[in-house]
Amino acid sequence: MPATPSSFQRLHLIATGGSIMHNLALALRQRGTHVTGSDDEIFEPAKSRLQAAGLLPAEEGWFPEKITADLDAVIVGMHARPDNPELLRAQELGLRVYSFPEFIYEASKDKQRIVIGGSHGKTSITSLILHVLRYHQRKFDYAVGAQLAGFDLMVQLTEDAPIIIIEGDEYLSSPIDRRPKFHLYQHHIGVISGISWDHINVFPTEEIYREQFRIFAEMTPKAGTLIYDQDDEQVQLVTVPTSPDVKYVGYGPHEHMLRDGKTYLLTKRDEQVPVQVFGAHNLRNISAAKEVCKQLGIKGKDFYEAIATFKGAARRLELVREGQDSVVYKDFAHSPSKLKATATALKQQFPKRRLVACLELHTFSSLNPAFLPQYAHTFDAPDVAVVYFNPHVLEHKRLPALPPEAVQQAFQRPNLQVFTDSKALAEFLHQQNWQDTNLLMMTSGTFDGLDLAVLATEVVDK
Repeated sequence: MPATPSSFQRLHLIATGGSIMHNLALALRQRGTHVTGSDDEIFEPAKSRLQAAGLLPAEEGWFPEKITADLDAVIVGMHARPDNPELLRAQELGLRVYSFPEFIYEASKDKQRIVIGGSHGKTSITSLILHVLRYHQRKFDYAVGAQLAGFDLMVQLTEDAPIIIIEGDEYLSSPIDRRPKFHLYQHHIGVISGISWDHINVFPTEEIYREQFRIFAEMTPKAGTLIYDQDDEQVQLVTVPTSPDVKYVGYGPHEHMLRDGKTYLLTKRDEQVPVQVFGAHNLRNISAAKEVCKQLGIKGKDFYEAIATFKGAARRLELVREGQDSVVYKDFAHSPSKLKATATALKQQFPKRRLVACLELHTFSSLNPAFLPQYAHTFDAPDVAVVYFNPHVLEHKRLPALPPEAVQQAFQRPNLQVFTDSKALAEFLHQQNWQDTNLLMMTSGTFDGLDLAVLATEVVDK
């Protein structure tokens, strides 16, 4: 009988420093598995977390001698290249080589798998579901791409949990497996939260990108459930009910009201449930999570009881500092759809306040001249809109130089402020009048080390 992940004793992780890969290493160690790993660069917080668990490699780099015949398997992360010396050695020895999604699937074959897909909202929806399940003390495993409040790890694999909640990324599975991650989990319950073209380096056209979601939708098995945003035009193109054996559930934004800068959900019992997240996109995320929880046997009143205590996913419209007439938020937003949703949400939540919003272009797609026109009119909501990018990142990603005026042209906003120097950006922000003004900082990077805590203090304690 072939060995399975539950019986594996010795595993090696190639690219163990990645955000999800180091969490997998920690989760496997927690299960009692002997884990080793390698990486050519490991940053915080992965470095400290691996070190505390005794899993930090003695030195950075790739060492084929670590790959030995007594390993049960090797798990390779996306950061590695196809010619990685350790990967080549594993293949030479005929060892089992898994991508992250392959391994998660193999480890959860006997569980009900709930996979949350979509260009935007999937982390928040996954976070909402996990929060509700934990609030009601349900047993569950999970794999999610962001650090969640109250959860030590982003991956949990146990023997007895009957279900696993997986954030289903559409990016590639590994350097040697070009399939999108969410195709490999083989969901029983699937969610498509929205489709907005991304990852231009892998999916060169909108049609090719959308096709990955059509494949995901059609992978829904007999007696399975597909939950989708019924108002998203791109989603509508891939979720046309095609199987009489699949349950199709559409959702829209949850009914709500705003009062004194706070959002309240309106229930069928005419109750008003205060929530700590806001914005049209989050109201859709709540609806999606509610539909999933309903499939898992969570009643409406129990869902609302739990959701009132949900503080949001890390770096998703995360409150940095709040004052009497100013708030500072940070957000992971970087794609056009996320940028528009986040900036619009904050402006609508505080309509009487001025909004200064800053976006860092940091990903391959966002810095690509061929993709930039997708940002047209997505940054119209703020009173002051600022875009920052570091020219050195363009060089690193082997992209052509990007003139600031080309960025302004792409966003279709004549008064857009464009900076390529983080010190100049900081100076511009320090000079703003923060009376009755909110600040929103959006990036998947760090604005090249800009101290947001200091800036937030200045904004709020002006």
